[in-house]
Amino acid sequence: MFRNFKNKFIGDRNFYRYILLLALPMIAQNAITSFVSFLDNIMVGRIGTEEMSGVAIVNQIIFVFNICVFGATSGAGIFGTQFYGKGDFVGQKHAFRIKVYAVFVVCAITVALFYFAGTDIISLYLSDASDVGDIELALKFGQEYMGIMTFGLIPFAISQIYTSTIRETGHTFVPMISGVVAMITNLILDVVLIFGIESVPFIGQIPALGVKGAAIATVMARIIECVIVVVWTHTHKNKNPYIVGAYRSFWVPGNLMKDVFVTGMPLFINEMLWALGVAAIAQCYAVRGLDVVAANNISSTITNLFNVVYIQLGSCISIVVGQRLGAGELDEAKDIARKMIFFSVICCVGIALIMMAVGRYFPDIYDTEEQIKELARTFIFISAVIMPVSAYCHACYFTLRSGGKTMLTFVFDSVFMWLIVIPTATFLAKYTTLAIGLVFFLVQSMEIIKSIIGFFMVKSGIWVKNIVDER
Repeated sequence: MFRNFKNKFIGDRNFYRYILLLALPMIAQNAITSFVSFLDNIMVGRIGTEEMSGVAIVNQIIFVFNICVFGATSGAGIFGTQFYGKGDFVGQKHAFRIKVYAVFVVCAITVALFYFAGTDIISLYLSDASDVGDIELALKFGQEYMGIMTFGLIPFAISQIYTSTIRETGHTFVPMISGVVAMITNLILDVVLIFGIESVPFIGQIPALGVKGAAIATVMARIIECVIVVVWTHTHKNKNPYIVGAYRSFWVPGNLMKDVFVTGMPLFINEMLWALGVAAIAQCYAVRGLDVVAANNISSTITNLFNVVYIQLGSCISIVVGQRLGAGELDEAKDIARKMIFFSVICCVGIALIMMAVGRYFPDIYDTEEQIKELARTFIFISAVIMPVSAYCHACYFTLRSGGKTMLTFVFDSVFMWLIVIPTATFLAKYTTLAIGLVFFLVQSMEIIKSIIGFFMVKSGIWVKNIVDER
């Protein structure tokens, strides 16, 4: 019995060596990115509750943009991964061009929204339901932060186009290096610009810029990260043959454009709706007051840091399984997916235990009210309990996506979010007097229902499909 279980769910040493070689740089890169946000958050949190809340609200809005960029690149990325597995670099070049088109549209719409409706969007998250904090001051800091962060949207988007394509070829080390450099840049500039320096040789005094300094530091880090991945790609054409002549023309075969649109549009809409759903849930919590906004910000900061493990293992599933599907190795793709899902969940059980152990101390770093710290501890503990379930759902999502079943992932992800999770969060937060900690737990527990749905979807095998040979 154990032997059957081992053969079905546990790989050999070579399997885990390959997965870790692929996953560890990706985990490191995103851990670094999350750690930068973590440091940003702590430093802004040392200034005050209003500053932290204003920055947290804008970062929640920018999170929607980031996920939309991810969705815009993912549709073409499914084809790019399978083209690479097939050895078709011309096809991968066309997929790269489609990413450029899609991301340009996302950037244009987002910049317009930030410019014309930024204040109104921030105001949705501000409520005077509690006696903690000044919402007018939080709005002011949010406006300042958003105004500067807008300049970082395009560098981030460009770096995602290149990084996602680099990863499709299995080269995950370079994005990690760019992330390390960005982290160091952001950290140094945070210290200098947020708090200021009284005297610098040949420069003089650098004033404390507060939230403006945090935004400038982040934008500069994103520009540097973008430059590194773009320069490396274009100076290593032997490793990136798809980039040769990528900008000589922006022509893409009509049939491929149609296929990517049909496959990728549900994926993009899904990512957008999912991100908007996360923002909508945060807004539901926010109606309980600025203290809840601050506590949720503290909790989500450390949760995002720990979540990078299962998030990047999910990305690995899409790469490894997608390459096998593109090569026509369908049975091997199913076997790898099953073992990687199991591996992801087991890893996150351990990660969740660590998060429970250290999470109780994290809120003490912030210079804020004790009630906010205690509420943040509650949110952190609940997030840790639910983490293995979230890991399973995430792995199922990327398994379904690897075979191009984007309509299925749309139902699994966004339809579930908007028909089940958001109505539950809205009702509990706005129309009941339940404690916000219990509301948070009940909303997070919806992942259990989603995991059951994911189990049957993956088990059906409907996602096992070579989409590049069927074109």
